[in-house]
Amino acid sequence: MQTWKQLYRTVATRGQHLPCKLHGATVLSARTYADKAPIDADVTVVGSGPGGYVAAIKAAQLGFKTVCVEKNATLGGTCLNVGCIPSKALLNNSYLYHLAHGKDFESRGIEIQGISLNLEKMMAQKSGAVKALTGGIAHLFKQNKVTHVNGFGTITGKNQVTAKTVDGGEQVINTKNILIATGSEVTPFPGIEIDEDIVVSSTGALSLKKVPEELIVIGAGVIGVELGSVWHRLGSKVTAVEFLGHVGGLGIDMEISKNFQRILQKQGMKFKLGTKVMGATKRPDGKIDVAVEAAAGGKNETLTCDVLLVCIGRRPYTQNLGLESVGIELDNRGRIPINNRFQTKVPSIHAIGDVVAGPMLAHKAEDEGIICVEGMAGGAVHIDYNCVPSVIYTHPEVAWVGKNEEQLKEEGVPYKIGKFPFAANSRAKTNADTDGLVKILSHKDTDRMLGAHILGSGAGEMINEAALAMEYGASCEDVARVCHAHPTVSEAFREANLAASFGKAINF
Repeated sequence: MQTWKQLYRTVATRGQHLPCKLHGATVLSARTYADKAPIDADVTVVGSGPGGYVAAIKAAQLGFKTVCVEKNATLGGTCLNVGCIPSKALLNNSYLYHLAHGKDFESRGIEIQGISLNLEKMMAQKSGAVKALTGGIAHLFKQNKVTHVNGFGTITGKNQVTAKTVDGGEQVINTKNILIATGSEVTPFPGIEIDEDIVVSSTGALSLKKVPEELIVIGAGVIGVELGSVWHRLGSKVTAVEFLGHVGGLGIDMEISKNFQRILQKQGMKFKLGTKVMGATKRPDGKIDVAVEAAAGGKNETLTCDVLLVCIGRRPYTQNLGLESVGIELDNRGRIPINNRFQTKVPSIHAIGDVVAGPMLAHKAEDEGIICVEGMAGGAVHIDYNCVPSVIYTHPEVAWVGKNEEQLKEEGVPYKIGKFPFAANSRAKTNADTDGLVKILSHKDTDRMLGAHILGSGAGEMINEAALAMEYGASCEDVARVCHAHPTVSEAFREANLAASFGKAINF
């Protein structure tokens, strides 16, 4: 009698001589017992990050038979697993610890003795949030009848994706449309090897086992200042080294950036701007020496730390996807070229999110995913990238949408400025949280809102009102004449629009 293994081998061997039809051609099947029967689909999404999973759900809701291929064990991509979501949990909890451990609670009449940090429990809360949200996507897939394939997806034809599954087999998906949503990965720093122990990327910085005494951050962009803030609040001495001459990364308004830097320095963070990192060396005592010098050239300086965080940005995850097999070439930054319908040079293959041009933002990828599959169904395809907001989730938060003042000057656009400080806002004053301001930029002739820049508590929530106003082409007078509840911090947004439109706010 044959064993099960012998029987499988017999069937597999016989299968090599059985012809099967694929795209009109007769081919020989050479499936092993680990392979699965091919799946037929209308839309196959490669990647389940914010852009991918949202696109998959929308495609299914539009009536497409949809498959989503994900290489990791959990859904959600970088954002949900090792990015946006876990970092916001740590930002929120570290801020609460900072309030209780510092003088803030005491100044409010809340006196607590014996405050201590349980880092393991803080990390557990973060992990719990991540598990709940990634599990939520799996539930949404089931609810919307999206087929989830756990494996590394490769394009093996203009209408075919092959996933190498975790059990060692292959899953072939024959599909009318392919959507690449593989996101991005950490950009490595030449000459500095990341071990995710004492030399960490953003991923390792979210799971440190103890609070480092001294932390050096390479890069003072969005990720650098957010994670630097987390560990500074928990007790680290943090120094951020930035090649550019400002903090907050690209797109931030320079006036806002300077105010933001001043507030972070007041909190205790240190910055070395206009400075480049030359290399890093691990010492026998476990510490790290970081060699830096002025970006314009100058004297070398050595900084020492317990943990080195490298966050100089992210790069598109476009390698080993099989793009070359269908003739798709990347641009000079490793991105996939697309047309205004998110189609590559192969019309059946689309791409969205971090693998294409534009800001590497989860919500930008989500919008692109929805619009892309609506286009597959015959709908209109349009997105105004000028109305995509950006947020830095420190305290205070920074948020902006539209043009900054430097861009308007460069483009020669006539503009007006309206500002309102939170120090003059009643709710901010009662909250004893008055750092920052709202800055509105409007067209000098038409009063149309061109940009909104907010530095303050809750800026990430307020910026959505600005995005809505700009999406509908609102003037600053339009916003100024909308009744805002009192007392709320969003009244500062109204007052700044009042200042931009009429030249003067009421309460400042």
